[in-house]
Amino acid sequence: MSDADKQAGSLDALFEGYRRFREEAWPDLQRRFERLAAGQSPKVMVIGCSDSRVDPQQILGAAPGELFVLRNVAALVPPYAPDQAHHGASAAIEFAVRVLGVRRIVVLAHAGCGGVKALFDGAPPEASDFVVNWMEIASRAKETVDPTLEGGQRERAGEEACVGVTIENLMGFPWIRERVERGELAITGMHFGVATGCLRCRDERGFWADVPAN
Repeated sequence: MSDADKQAGSLDALFEGYRRFREEAWPDLQRRFERLAAGQSPKVMVIGCSDSRVDPQQILGAAPGELFVLRNVAALVPPYAPDQAHHGASAAIEFAVRVLGVRRIVVLAHAGCGGVKALFDGAPPEASDFVVNWMEIASRAKETVDPTLEGGQRERAGEEACVGVTIENLMGFPWIRERVERGELAITGMHFGVATGCLRCRDERGFWADVPAN
């Protein structure tokens, strides 16, 4: 590991980032955070990937308090299973929908997703304890991707197919389905191109299209 890499992961680097936040951003944000201290009322939940390159708040131009964000590998949601196991993703979704009353859930995928690559091409040995089993949530996505696709087209098709699985699983939560059917909640799929900065959106029929940038 280079000295630069060591410095990037050091506490000193994190503290320096905090000092920049206090000096550059905090003066403009202080009043907003003071209001938020009394409670949050976001209208949108984003289920995104943990990937360090894909920040939902930055991509969607949201201010603090506007998005309730859940991030995990490949932006997946497991099937509804209210048992005694630990369900971090489902707990976050329950809080956003039933307690905060969000009006929209956005499932945000992205180009070059390592989790989706692990699903379609196999995970590296170092990711065998948890990633392989987690990605099995989206195993049926492999059946929907055209086997003749190659390269970037195949990659994006796989990522978009995993969004479809997550949306299907969300609709399996009874209190989500009820709200969707009453028109109180909407679910939207999105895909962000890391290299291009372009956003694609999935309509209610499952078709994808570019979102106009201006």
